[in-house]
Amino acid sequence: MELKKSNSFKLFTELPSPPHSAPNGSPMAAIVRKQALKTLDSFRAISAPTSRSLSGLVSAHTSKWMQDTSKKSPMELINEVPPIKVEGRIVACEGDTNPALGHPIEFICLDLKDPAICKYCGLRYVQNHHH
Repeated sequence: MELKKSNSFKLFTELPSPPHSAPNGSPMAAIVRKQALKTLDSFRAISAPTSRSLSGLVSAHTSKWMQDTSKKSPMELINEVPPIKVEGRIVACEGDTNPALGHPIEFICLDLKDPAICKYCGLRYVQNHHH
């Protein structure tokens, strides 16, 4: 038994639409569309700051940290500490002698000729060669 394509297509197109759905041109669809656009516009107004307000916010935030330029930054201070010479190939860096003030233990391999740097505190370690 073979159905003709035109008959089967006709059967699907003649089905009534569910009662809760509305065709695109109906007043209900227009109301929903208008509500969605109002919500979207109000969200854009709240969440899209202008570039002028962002630059003012950033400069006000960073200026309080840059008031005293005579002080050295943490990176400059840690670079003044000479590399620590150690015996052996592996060093365990804790950041400080007091574990409460340090960081998680990082085991650093010293196989390279350049000083190895701790990823937490920036201390540099180098292997002390006796030859």
